[in-house]
Amino acid sequence: MTIVWRTGARLSLLGLISALAVCSQANPGRDSASTEIEHNKLTPDEVAAGWLLLFDGVSTDGWRGYLNESFPQEGWAIADGNLVVFASDGSEEGLGGDIVTRAEFSDFELLFDFKVSPVGNSGVFYRVKEVDGTVMWEVAPEFQVLDDTAYIDMGTMDMNKHLTGDNYDLHSSMVTASSPVGDWNTGRIVVSGNQVEHWLNGQLTVRYEYYTDEWNDLVQSSKFDPALYARSPNGSIGIQDHGHDVRYRNIKIRPSL
Repeated sequence: MTIVWRTGARLSLLGLISALAVCSQANPGRDSASTEIEHNKLTPDEVAAGWLLLFDGVSTDGWRGYLNESFPQEGWAIADGNLVVFASDGSEEGLGGDIVTRAEFSDFELLFDFKVSPVGNSGVFYRVKEVDGTVMWEVAPEFQVLDDTAYIDMGTMDMNKHLTGDNYDLHSSMVTASSPVGDWNTGRIVVSGNQVEHWLNGQLTVRYEYYTDEWNDLVQSSKFDPALYARSPNGSIGIQDHGHDVRYRNIKIRPSL
């Protein structure tokens, strides 16, 4: 995969070593002509290591709507072993709304595969703590999921900090590592205390720390309300319905690193 460095970004030596280590491992989100991959399953080694499956490919047990006790009745479905959010009639809020896990997590490693449709837009959120009268993006950090090329080509907004793998509206990816539209990608989010990393297809895209002076300044100058955004040390995992067709599979988490 071609890696394109963004202007002004640098990987630390530790980050580079970590990236190379991840790249040397088999990518769980990629199909291989020579290897049969059983999706939405945990291997015995993963079970022994403490991984939990958040989506089994056949049910939505363990998920519910944001600020809702039940799973959305429309806008979401399971198809071909994928958790699918459907395109809406044009509304950016989607047909079914955002979903969250019933379980909450503090420190964890999260893996997920995703495939975007043309002009697709979604996101994976973490430490989601619901607040009445809000939508999910107002309260929790987001690993952006997007058809990058389509939105760049539109030229209607500054896409810095808004591309796949970014910490939406706060931190721009250090590399461009997304697969072409229609291909599967693997996202990885690691949260340990106040330390956070985003990974995309084996490449470190974002590393940041909560509640530093730099972080506070970024939130203050962003679209977020500092009194609401990312104030909880634990919360649900969330997936955004942004009104576009996006598919997810192999969603698994290893809590408490």
